[in-house]
Amino acid sequence: MGYTIAEKILLAHTDKKAIKPGEFIEARVDIALGNDITAPLAIEEFKRSGTKFVFDKNKIVLVPDHFAPAKDLRSANQCRMLADFAKEQKIKNYFEIGCMGIEHALLPELGLVLPGDLVIGADSHTCTYGALGVYSTGIGSTDLARAYIDGKCWFKVPSSIKFIYKGKLNKWVGGKDLILYTIGQIGVDGALYKAMEFSGPVISKLNMDDRFAMSNMAIEAGGRAGIIEPDEITKKYVSKFKRKMKFYKSDSDAKYDKIYDWDVTKLEPQVACPHLPSNVKPVSVLKNIKIDQVVIGSCTNGRISDLRISAKILKCRKIAPGLKLIIFPATQKIYLEAVKEGLAEIFVKAGGIFSTPTCGPCLGGHMGILTDGEVALATTNRNFIGRMGSPKSFVYLSNPAVAAASAITGRITHPEKI
Repeated sequence: MGYTIAEKILLAHTDKKAIKPGEFIEARVDIALGNDITAPLAIEEFKRSGTKFVFDKNKIVLVPDHFAPAKDLRSANQCRMLADFAKEQKIKNYFEIGCMGIEHALLPELGLVLPGDLVIGADSHTCTYGALGVYSTGIGSTDLARAYIDGKCWFKVPSSIKFIYKGKLNKWVGGKDLILYTIGQIGVDGALYKAMEFSGPVISKLNMDDRFAMSNMAIEAGGRAGIIEPDEITKKYVSKFKRKMKFYKSDSDAKYDKIYDWDVTKLEPQVACPHLPSNVKPVSVLKNIKIDQVVIGSCTNGRISDLRISAKILKCRKIAPGLKLIIFPATQKIYLEAVKEGLAEIFVKAGGIFSTPTCGPCLGGHMGILTDGEVALATTNRNFIGRMGSPKSFVYLSNPAVAAASAITGRITHPEKI
């Protein structure tokens, strides 16, 4: 029996000759990631163990992005812990706010995660890197601490579900819509502890930004990983990086728990309604839903193509009176590119604000918290009760085009209406 891409990557990081779904394995990791919320706990556990030095100072990545720039004393202390640990252990890949970005956009941008890697991160959206043909998954802070010690982690080998997307995407439809549609079809537990493998003619034509958006939200269906087999688009994206990489593909006789085969030719932009990412509806059926805030950014849709789409719609237009529009580029590089291309000016002239990279409001951290009764439309990845602030607020999720169009009208709107 053949192996899936997920199984091949896991096997390659062990000393075993064979593995199977459901089996517990100990595997070597290529990157161990932590942020300003999760890494401090791992650092405390690491020190408690009595270990003096991390296993490899070049394979640990620390990114203060959730509450950074620090919003209060507690968050400042959390960030300081990362800075001190990085200095103490001579960790190369520590990124202070002036050179950082949202972690799941920053690592691929810098080539810290590459095809064939096994990556763990104390953040659930670590699955983002699957877009590059990486097995990447979220783990807890104590698992991260263990990886700091010896570079290994325990894994339960997941079985895989294959998703095949056929047809041709309509205008204004992209990776965010494909993954929202997928979650809407299978539910938030439809891929529970599975590796989701995205494939088909539609995927083969998607740019990397759209692929990252899809893999990013695999966790919202319960998936351990969201993987896309590397192809020419992948190779072009990673060609500038010199570190060793390996392009794995699933075997023709690989076994899958399920195979979904969808023609998405008629798919229109999708919107996840409160309070689950699986409560998905086509944008055309959402009539007269007034919104108070629009957030464009995050590790899902804060890349340069997302900002270009949004700016194209907002150019020479104004947002609805009383509405708050917040734009978060995902990294400093994207920030600078948006300024260079005049996108930042478009957002500000439209009546929005253009922020430094931060997770900010996505997790209800800062920079756009909702109060009771407020309604937000965001390009982020979760809309659970209280996710963006008050448990009495409401969050809808969409692609950047829908978000920009809706900012203009003040209600959820199909971009073709603008």
